[in-house]
Amino acid sequence: MSKFLIASLMVAFLCPTFAQAQQKPIRALLVLGGCCHDYKNQKDVIAKGLAERANIEVTIAYDTDTGTKHVNPVYANADWAKNFDIVIHDECTADVKDKDVVETVLKPHRDGLPGVVIHCGMHSYRSEGFPKATPWFEFTGVASTGHGAQQPIAIDFTDKTSPIVKGMANWTTINEELYNNSAGKLQDTAKALATGKQVTKDKAGVEKASEFVVIWTNVYAGKAKVFSTTLGHNTKTVEDPRYLDLVTRGVLWATGHITDDGKPAAGYEPKK
Repeated sequence: MSKFLIASLMVAFLCPTFAQAQQKPIRALLVLGGCCHDYKNQKDVIAKGLAERANIEVTIAYDTDTGTKHVNPVYANADWAKNFDIVIHDECTADVKDKDVVETVLKPHRDGLPGVVIHCGMHSYRSEGFPKATPWFEFTGVASTGHGAQQPIAIDFTDKTSPIVKGMANWTTINEELYNNSAGKLQDTAKALATGKQVTKDKAGVEKASEFVVIWTNVYAGKAKVFSTTLGHNTKTVEDPRYLDLVTRGVLWATGHITDDGKPAAGYEPKK
């Protein structure tokens, strides 16, 4: 054994932070754009918020098209996900239905690449089988087909043990869209972490309470860990520190870099 190797091992043993410092950042690709949302500003809020909370390096793939039919240019490359540790899907492209395009998007995840799905990402890629079942629903872990009016959503964390939400207190959002779970439940591969309850009024003023799962995890194709939340329509919600904490923990969980109490694993703390 060389003197250099012995010295290196001694430094790592005597100073744990030396080993931690060698950890590379989690390389996240944030895909967003399309209809109905303030992606121009939200992209920067998310990237900055994640980097402030963990050792996450975000690359942004922002499509300026504001329709539902345009394919994000990042998917033009068959190896679009190469060199990334996780992909955050925040696009809103319901009418991108081409089988080959959907296959291009899903293949890296089916091969094991972790994912995060935010808000309208749930309503994208409505290909053959919609509204009952689509390849995209297998990835997200729940079939969701619509939402009602924007009203506050009362979030109730139903799983107190998951490191993603452990220690988080229930809160009520500003006006937000409550997405439905059209099949009535999550897929067998998915696990609910929180529900959201929303009270709306019809034209006659009669109140109606709706409740659906709003935060959950899924295991796609038996390999890829996927964190999902339907919250995040409005920029003020995305800017909420509680929301950014949640998404950060989802990234850490999906990539396997989270402690039991929801903190970044050693070496994945935010850079100072």
